[in-house]
Amino acid sequence: MTGAAVPAAPVRVRLARPEEHAAVGALTAEAYRADGLLEVDDEYEVELRDATRRAREAVLLVATAPAAGSAGAAADPAEEVVGTLTLAPYATSYAEIAEPGELELRMLAVAPGARGRGVAARLVTAALREAVARRARGVVLSTLVEMATARRLYDRLGFAAAPARDWGHEGVHLQALTWTPPVAPGVLVEAATWVPVATRDVDGWRLGLSSGFTRRANSALPLGTPEDLAATLGRVEAGYAAAGQPSVVRVCSGAPDGLAAALTARGYAERAATDVLVRDLDALPPERVAVPPDVRVAVADAPDDAWLAGWLGVKAAGGAVDPATARAVVSGSPALYLTATGADGATLGVLRAALADDWTGLSCLVVAPEARRRGLGRLLTRAGLRAAADRGARRAFLQVEVANPGAADLYAGEGFRPAERYAYWER
Repeated sequence: MTGAAVPAAPVRVRLARPEEHAAVGALTAEAYRADGLLEVDDEYEVELRDATRRAREAVLLVATAPAAGSAGAAADPAEEVVGTLTLAPYATSYAEIAEPGELELRMLAVAPGARGRGVAARLVTAALREAVARRARGVVLSTLVEMATARRLYDRLGFAAAPARDWGHEGVHLQALTWTPPVAPGVLVEAATWVPVATRDVDGWRLGLSSGFTRRANSALPLGTPEDLAATLGRVEAGYAAAGQPSVVRVCSGAPDGLAAALTARGYAERAATDVLVRDLDALPPERVAVPPDVRVAVADAPDDAWLAGWLGVKAAGGAVDPATARAVVSGSPALYLTATGADGATLGVLRAALADDWTGLSCLVVAPEARRRGLGRLLTRAGLRAAADRGARRAFLQVEVANPGAADLYAGEGFRPAERYAYWER
């Protein structure tokens, strides 16, 4: 692509495909030249254009948008690359200053015609989530002092200057910035904020049973390393079979070594990869956002019928859900229940802010279809954080499926950062 403007449709970030490598290389060189970082006949251009090698030796991300003229033309419109970023592991040829356990951000490039649309922020945010998924202990990058716009982005996303690691070459001084994943709440805190209707202990693992209502309330939490992993999995499967439910196991960084391989061998498939995002509550943003003045937000200690109907009306749209089971799950632990209503009293959106230790876990955020794109999701999120802080919470977390980039963008803008990734494995 040669600098065409980004269509209004959403930008999404994913791994680059082989057929896109030539376009990625051309875009990278074009962006560097537009920024004055590449001279005519510069030998570095050869490296910038070699996206195939970057994809082979590192992690090559691309930001894409529907190609001009294709929006609405098909169910799966053609995409064009509007940005790219390379995530280089330590000791690879693209890692210049990374230390053991770190990943290094390289070659962030956005097409000149795509700038001002948040493409760079989406790429860097996606890279941080990818780093957490790969269990990196940190991320590092190098930047120039004069790149003020990029530096503001890095500061906003939580990067910190590391002057002792500054470096340079050929008379160019480069500043080193580092990012460290925040502390995750851990599976026990997460579990305490979403309690199944019934639980069973199997060799120290906790089986959640809630008639199939949400994977979180119907999965096995591997809370320890059993003596015989295969035997434990057999008992887990027998427990779910007796309940007439599929066997679901959560796999996260604290899971026993070899669990994913053992599940694969038994016919499980990975479902619903999910990021745990966290933020501190010491500096909350203003509660109000630009929404109509007739919108009101109420906070309660229990979910009333209107709250439950507002949630299930979106959560369970098109499917049958037992309201009693849903109520039992969402009221099974201490929580605050926020409801946004309009002037006529109609429920426009809801949110749940569970409380455990000094954490609050946000969940159940839904906005009625007719009330979307009015800032209600942001309003409810800010109101929920403030209400939880008033009850003693000092940190907040929430879970966002990797396949939900819209929610990830919303929460990144609210100061949430990736801390953990887990997935449910099901057969």
